[in-house]
Amino acid sequence: QVQLVQSGGGLVQPGGTLRLSCVASGFTVTPFHHYAMSWFRQAPGKERELVAAITRTGGSTNYTDSVMGRFTISRDNAKSTLYLQMNSLKPEDTAMYYCQAQNILANTVYWGQGTQVTVSS
Repeated sequence: QVQLVQSGGGLVQPGGTLRLSCVASGFTVTPFHHYAMSWFRQAPGKERELVAAITRTGGSTNYTDSVMGRFTISRDNAKSTLYLQMNSLKPEDTAMYYCQAQNILANTVYWGQGTQVTVSS
C-alpha cells in the first residue's frame, strides 16, 4: 500500500524556521524516484495552492513567488523522502501543508495526510 507520511509541522514565531518531511513507502510497482514531488498548502477559506515542486532526479525545482528565497524543496531518493525547508516564516504561511507524488505516465497521484504549520507570535 502506497503511503506518504508527513512530519515536522507545528507552531513557530514569525521569522522562525521549520522543516517538513514526507516519507514514501509502498512504491513497489513504480519506484519513488519515478515520481515528481510537490508541496501544496491550504489556508482556511482558501484554495489549495502549489508551493514548490521538484523533478524526479531533483535537478530542477520551482516555487510560488510568495516563498521564493525563503523555502527550499529537496528530496533524497535513497531514503524515499521529500523535504521542505522553510525559513523566515510569515503569518501568511500559516496553512495545512500536503506533499504530493505524481507520475504522469502511470497516471497516478498520491497525497500525504497533511501537517499544520502555524506562524504566530
